[in-house]
Amino acid sequence: MSGSGTDRSKPAAALDGPVVILVEPQLGENIGMCARAMGNFGLTRLRLVKPRDGWPNIAATRASAGADHILNAVELFDSVADAVADCALLFATTARAHDQAKPVRGPEAAAQEIVASIATGVTAGILFGRERHGLENDEVALANRIVTFPVNPAFASLNLAQAVLLMGYEWFKHATGGALPFAMPERSEPASQHQMQAFFDNLVAELDRVEFLCPPEKRDTMLVNLRNIFTRMDPTKQDIHTLHGAIMAIAEGRKGPAKGGVLDGEQATRLRALLAERAAAGGPDAEGGSLRGLARMLRRNPTDAERLLWEHLRKDRRFAGTFKRQTPVGRHIPDFVSFPHRIAIELVNPDESDAIVRDRAMRKAWLEARDYRVALVAATDVTGDIAAVLARLEAVLARA
Repeated sequence: MSGSGTDRSKPAAALDGPVVILVEPQLGENIGMCARAMGNFGLTRLRLVKPRDGWPNIAATRASAGADHILNAVELFDSVADAVADCALLFATTARAHDQAKPVRGPEAAAQEIVASIATGVTAGILFGRERHGLENDEVALANRIVTFPVNPAFASLNLAQAVLLMGYEWFKHATGGALPFAMPERSEPASQHQMQAFFDNLVAELDRVEFLCPPEKRDTMLVNLRNIFTRMDPTKQDIHTLHGAIMAIAEGRKGPAKGGVLDGEQATRLRALLAERAAAGGPDAEGGSLRGLARMLRRNPTDAERLLWEHLRKDRRFAGTFKRQTPVGRHIPDFVSFPHRIAIELVNPDESDAIVRDRAMRKAWLEARDYRVALVAATDVTGDIAAVLARLEAVLARA
């Protein structure tokens, strides 16, 4: 059975690696686990010198976790000398000093030398001793180098498969340049300062509602600390959308009627820009409560132009009782809508982002397809000449 992380649909690493030689291994399970460790790091050539329980061995197959290609190609030898005869570079692994005048390497240095030697076309091998007492002196004498591991000297004995795995890891790391098999998925583009400010304004507004930023003399310091939490994150656009959605969900979950907003006109405009980008990324579910909650949030926090126009629409007898503000129509929320006359009013702010323009165009097309007339009114006209705007809307209403 394949282990966790094993994917046989991926190509195997095609590398020329060293030969692994196990001297008189006792248990088939240990041979199988060595084969598994070899498979982890692209080693394929396994030689056995007089395995105690004979060969082939069903216990080895069971313990190999699918490394059958290594076990099926095992080479058997009657002596260590025969098994290493073709190795121009041979490392003997041992935890004991054998009092032999040979260079001693750690696993990393040994792996570097093995990679360099194989690159010249020679055969390199790594010799592993018996489970109980390792290699004999005459077997170590056959090697060019000794490799030993930096372990606790009071508990230095490694399991056979562990030793093979350590050497396999170091060799594979140097043979492949240490490249990791995967990396963090590519994130969405970083959030802009505009998005960050809109999110933060909304967060502060909701915190003010629950009187979190108290006492007043600590408010400024708390705001700085809060802002730093989010700027340290280097959030993406998607991060901000998610955080904004979380704040909305918390705000909408509170009981009671919507009260007056706490965002000023500029902040409310930035909030609409962020919501337009959120709508472009998927938008709220028209069948759920999120659309109604979003409409309530927009009503709580009108822009300066929305507030001024709504005041006149409510008080002017020509329009009294005709329009509703920030009310869902299907899955969209126009700024103002008259259901009896099927008229929607959209306020257009100066220097709008592409996301807002696309969102409004989509909303306008959707409404017009359902026999709504959409009046686009510049926000600057509302604040500059409200009388002219009202006259224009009266004319639109007269044609209904």
